[in-house]
Amino acid sequence: MRFLSIYKTAETSTPPSAEYVAKMQKLVEDSMKAGVLLATEGCLPSALGARVRHAGGKMTVTDGPFTESKELVAGFAILQASSKEEAIEIAKTFLDVAGGGECEIRQIFTTTDEAPGCTAAQLAEQFAKS
Repeated sequence: MRFLSIYKTAETSTPPSAEYVAKMQKLVEDSMKAGVLLATEGCLPSALGARVRHAGGKMTVTDGPFTESKELVAGFAILQASSKEEAIEIAKTFLDVAGGGECEIRQIFTTTDEAPGCTAAQLAEQFAKS
């Protein structure tokens, strides 16, 4: 099973230390070699981003920074795990190195993994049951 791990933390204007970068690079390298980390990326500061919202028939765009948010998405990882519990353990290991924050774990739904050969209606029914 594949899982999306969304890393959220308070935004800081201080760049990471060389020691932190080295520890994180080792974790990423080891996790990729072990086959539990399929992809990962970090995000640049929210000052360089934008939020696009569609609500009530109206489209709005808000440029960053997003100071009203206590925690922002700082990065993501695609994990390969045999269960949600294993994905949680991988996230705990990451957070130990990261030194704080939160990871939201979400299983990635794919038709080939979950329901090969199903019709759209059957997929919708299966999704509703989960």
